[in-house]
Amino acid sequence: MSLLQIEGISKAFGGVQAVQNVSFRLQAGELLALIGPNGAGKSTTFNMVGGQLAPDRGRVLLAGRDITGLPPRAIWRLGVGRTFQIAQTFASLTVAENVQMALLSADRRIFSWWPRAAGHRRADALALLEQVDMQAQAGRPCSELAYGDVKRVELAMALAHDPRLLLMDEPTAGMAPGERVALMQLARRIAQERRMGMLFTEHSMDVVFGQADRVAVLVRGQLLAQGTPQKIRDDARVQQAYLGTGLVRERTA
Repeated sequence: MSLLQIEGISKAFGGVQAVQNVSFRLQAGELLALIGPNGAGKSTTFNMVGGQLAPDRGRVLLAGRDITGLPPRAIWRLGVGRTFQIAQTFASLTVAENVQMALLSADRRIFSWWPRAAGHRRADALALLEQVDMQAQAGRPCSELAYGDVKRVELAMALAHDPRLLLMDEPTAGMAPGERVALMQLARRIAQERRMGMLFTEHSMDVVFGQADRVAVLVRGQLLAQGTPQKIRDDARVQQAYLGTGLVRERTA
């Protein structure tokens, strides 16, 4: 059974068909990149998986369970984590306290957090930070961190409720080339160690072709192709859809 199964999802906004009959699967421990030109329907598809949008048609299944149209909080409780294009952390709190806040939420104690965050499951918070190579900076405020390190903290926070599926929306946006490759190598290692599936949207082709196990390509709201990175590189339809963009340059470099 697939960890995530998308069956013919569609979404329209007014008279505009943003996504039409898209289907794909994701296995435990697998990294699937969802790519496409601007306006291809990536964000709409991503948000239908995460619950921010409800499909007009089709189904979203998590380990065989129909989660179509459930609110984001309910989907999160079922084991789906998420990071965002712009990192979501508390700048005034320390690195460790940010992760402890996520642990409080996982324990359903978020509404009585202050002043307990600093003492809540600190050992578990430090263990999560060690997984993302940030334990040495546990006592620093997030406001003092480089952006690449903030993204690592956000990843640790997303892991706080032990998700089986992680959604990463443009995880390397705004990062230098070396930083983005390092972050996704780290995310890949964690996904494999935890047997956690990972669906991510991404514009950086070095990340997509270097780290994804499979790639799904959306164009004008429809699934154009899916397969291994090499299969996608060699697909003439994908090359045409990305003519003049990083996909072609990456292939010919």
